[in-house]
Amino acid sequence: MSTTTQKMLPLEPPSVGGSLFASSNMLSLRAMRAIRRVPATFIPTLAMPIFQAVAFAGTYFAITKIPGFPTDRSINWFLSLSGCMGGAFSGLGLGFSAIQDIENGFMDRLRMAPTPRAALLLGPLLSSLVRTFVVVTTVLGFGYLFGARPTQGILGILMFYVAAFGLAIVATGWGLGLAYRFRDMRGAALMQLTLFLVLFTSSAQAPMSMMQGWLLHIARVNPATNILRLSRQGFLNPPVGGVSWENTWGGLLAIVVLGTLSMWFAYTGLRKLSE
Repeated sequence: MSTTTQKMLPLEPPSVGGSLFASSNMLSLRAMRAIRRVPATFIPTLAMPIFQAVAFAGTYFAITKIPGFPTDRSINWFLSLSGCMGGAFSGLGLGFSAIQDIENGFMDRLRMAPTPRAALLLGPLLSSLVRTFVVVTTVLGFGYLFGARPTQGILGILMFYVAAFGLAIVATGWGLGLAYRFRDMRGAALMQLTLFLVLFTSSAQAPMSMMQGWLLHIARVNPATNILRLSRQGFLNPPVGGVSWENTWGGLLAIVVLGTLSMWFAYTGLRKLSE
């Protein structure tokens, strides 16, 4: 071999692929950069929860006059719906991005890359948690401006974030699973439909004690009811409100079960994408 040829060859073969964390981190950063490049994809995720909180609290302000209602501030009741919706929208947004990547062929390049396949799930999940933090913090800020006041201090606010992060995990898995199966915008329509269907057939707008008919029966078995109870316990008055294990365990259980099922749904969808 000539001296010139020896100089042209690398001394060591280049490293191929990357660790799960490194790959996931790069995919997460890519998703976050997309917000800066195309703000219109993130603005609805931020604006809708704020609009819901202000519109519902203003329209139904008189609900607090009903005897036994657990707060004298309507915004305190509806703020949890907005926070949970913000977390869910943040997760579903990654499903929309996955559909775009599939349609423009970029997903094929990601799947061919020498990186762990789990990074295609963990990267979007990390991004959705960051987006959720931004959305929920903004929702809390607007809620405070419109009169929301926590009754349980920092611990109550922490439960608010836990519920939103939990729904973000569930929505990320659900959104990715649908994206990998439908592979076009039909999946996006189903993502939004199921989100509104689940949230608005729970205790989102009124306490269980004030419901009746078919909605009460559905709300009792709807896991979103437990997650909303977890979220709003720090904004209500006792005995309904107050941070306690009774108001917490059901929401945590719902998050763990639904989060596990939804991420498995996404994982099996990713495998189908390769078939």
